[in-house]
Amino acid sequence: MGKRRGGRELLRGLSKRQKKHLREFGEEHPFHDKLLLLLLLHSCFPFQSEDSDKSSAESDSETEVEQVSVYHKLLATLKTSPESESEEEEDESESEEAEESEAEMDSEGSQETGEADGGEEDKNDVPEEEEATDAAEQTLGQEQDDGADTSCDPRHGVTEEFTDVKHESEFSLETNFMEEESGDCNTDMRDGNPFKQHMDKELEEKEIEKMSALSKTSSQSQWPRLGQVTFSSTLEKHKTLKADKEVDVKQLYLHKPLESTWPKVNKQFLSSVNKPSDSSFTPLQRELFSVMNTYRDLFYPERNALTNGEEIRHAYCLHALNHVLKANAQVLSNNAKRRDQKPGTGTDDYRDQGLTRPKVLMIVPFRECALRIVHIFISLLEVNDKKKIDVSNKKRFKGEFGSDPEEKPPNLKRPEDYEAVFAGNIDDHFRIGVAILQKSMRLYAPFYSSDIIIASPLGIRTVIGAEGEKKRDFDFLSSIEILIIDQADIYLMQNWEHVLHLMKHINLLPLDSHGVDFSRVRMLNLNNWSKYYRQTLLFSALQDPQINSVFNKHCFNYSGQVAVRNVPLTGSISHVVVQLPHVFRRLEAESVTSVIDARFQFFISKVLPEYRDAIMSHTLIYVPSYFDYVRLRNYFKKEDLNFTHICEYTKKAAVCRARRFFLKGEKQFLLFTERFHFYKRYTIKGIRNLIFYELPTYSHFYSEICNMMKATDNGVDATWTCTVLYSKYDAQKLAAVVGIDRTAQMLQSKKNVHLFVTGEN
Repeated sequence: MGKRRGGRELLRGLSKRQKKHLREFGEEHPFHDKLLLLLLLHSCFPFQSEDSDKSSAESDSETEVEQVSVYHKLLATLKTSPESESEEEEDESESEEAEESEAEMDSEGSQETGEADGGEEDKNDVPEEEEATDAAEQTLGQEQDDGADTSCDPRHGVTEEFTDVKHESEFSLETNFMEEESGDCNTDMRDGNPFKQHMDKELEEKEIEKMSALSKTSSQSQWPRLGQVTFSSTLEKHKTLKADKEVDVKQLYLHKPLESTWPKVNKQFLSSVNKPSDSSFTPLQRELFSVMNTYRDLFYPERNALTNGEEIRHAYCLHALNHVLKANAQVLSNNAKRRDQKPGTGTDDYRDQGLTRPKVLMIVPFRECALRIVHIFISLLEVNDKKKIDVSNKKRFKGEFGSDPEEKPPNLKRPEDYEAVFAGNIDDHFRIGVAILQKSMRLYAPFYSSDIIIASPLGIRTVIGAEGEKKRDFDFLSSIEILIIDQADIYLMQNWEHVLHLMKHINLLPLDSHGVDFSRVRMLNLNNWSKYYRQTLLFSALQDPQINSVFNKHCFNYSGQVAVRNVPLTGSISHVVVQLPHVFRRLEAESVTSVIDARFQFFISKVLPEYRDAIMSHTLIYVPSYFDYVRLRNYFKKEDLNFTHICEYTKKAAVCRARRFFLKGEKQFLLFTERFHFYKRYTIKGIRNLIFYELPTYSHFYSEICNMMKATDNGVDATWTCTVLYSKYDAQKLAAVVGIDRTAQMLQSKKNVHLFVTGEN
């Protein structure tokens, strides 16, 4: 009763909009929070100095205590509070009406049914505080019903999330021994084993100083499948990596069960083209795994959810599981040796552990990704149908990480890549520990008893906490040996600041011993050199300055870094199927920090005046950054322009009204954010003039938005226009849209570039 009463008092102090936003997002809307806007600006533009990083962290710590803690307290009372229950019912009915309206709008062409919501007229002076997507609403309710992993943490006054305490002794590395019939450890410790070579190498002080002070030297090579590969290292100079033409599973030093299970698990991706001697890997997997198995860092920016996403997932799961099995086998074998040794014998030969047990951290965007990873682990550990491994809490895991196919709204057509990315359970707030010991797997293991941690950026961020919080924990990250960040591009659409926060707290010395036996801890961990041994595997669908920055500035592996750097030859403009003139207008900026203001001034002084005339109606302005969107919206209000706007916080009823007003020409301009398009992928009808305020993050969004023009039958082709703003700092995005050859010409010339696309070419 006390918790309910406290929650109601907190609810009374908030407006209805604030309550709903806190329930969905766990924070106030950035419209009301200047500090959060500064943090958003910093996360969008990581080129700022270290001083700005520090100030951002300070502002984050100030807001975290006030907002997140209040949210978690509210979360415990939302389900039992009559006030919140009534609000949820209202929201659900409103969402259903808006969803019905959306389905009809998609299927009936120009016939709009947005009036069915019965809401107020969309007024520009009302700030948007509610998200357009229904994913957060659905998953929040699911988390409350499950009663586990509800983004909860004891420090916020909420019921502690479920962890498996029952099997603690069964999965303890300290009290178990290698099975007598198993000779896995002796096999794993053979000469030439990459695991042994990497972890047993003893670096010297001068080598550490060299890596900290000197810049890396790079070399490039051409691989058959990966393409242009760049190898960078401080310790290894003038070394060129060559791709392995053929790979024999027996030569990869895989842990014993994986040699037999991997070919079966990976069979779905293989074709008859594969050679008999290379029948276990696809060409892409072979080259990726050859890099992974050398324990070098890897950045692969060509992951595609439709084509090679699952291939890559299987490859890094094999590598992670192989590493964990070898590490645990070494510990269990040494346990047996210590048990049998004579009293008084030195134990310095048995340094085989880190300061904490977790060895692998896997960052993935959605629960569905975690579900698939665990299924791959189980398949790799089961030798045959008769020898099933024991998986603790498997039923609970499927219930919380699985999805109900009936929950998906019917008759909503979306692109194939959207369906692939947002398949299954798309909750983005989760974390789970996995312990693996010989022939058993333990799900929901406490972090300090886990070998592998699978989490989303938000899920790991809420555990790490912020500077100034009394109870925060990141000691479990101290001895991470493999960090896997999959689908990094999606975190740009979620919150990139969470990834940066993780990178700042990984491989730090723990604040507590956590019961470790220091006689078993490797010297590299005691010397605080863990980050120089950590392997980072980074997979993304695109090359982006923020992702590149993480790979270049936060990866210190002494073995070096391997990055795939292919340049696009044609660009996504070749997929535009409507006849449309494209005008690329170059703006000048003195530095990368001034380009934000330079773009805004260029837009309001040079571009916008050309579109103020009523004849230039039906103008959609595509804005990738939410910060820029707010700035433009405020300016349009100040100038009293006839416009409407849609962003990721716009509620469904308002989205329907905005689309209807824009289609009928009642509103001349439509401000449209990239994050809304990423999460919803609606077809906006009625576009005659298109302005890209900045080049899109995803290059295929360019052709998608341009091709929306064909959805309007009453438009005149000759009057269609497309204007793109760019600067010399947009070289990567520009190349992805127009191709590398045109990019070079456009960056050399300071004149505007006119391109005319006559259809798909």
